Amino acid sequence: MPLPKRKQSISKKGMRTSHDHITLPHLSNCPKCNELRLPHQACPHCGFYKGRLVLPKAAE
Repeated sequence: MPLPKRKQSISKKGMRTSHDHITLPHLSNCPKCNELRLPHQACPHCGFYKGRLVLPKAAE
């Protein structure tokens, strides 16, 4: 198996890994309570998803 002849410099390693950062999750507004929530998930504030109550504890 081929191996590298020389150690890769810190600069080259930094250029390679420059796009490996963590991205923030995309949030959307809840149509019921207008709070931010993850898309395709029940709202943690009001408990509704697609117009139905699916998390009764969140509604209390």
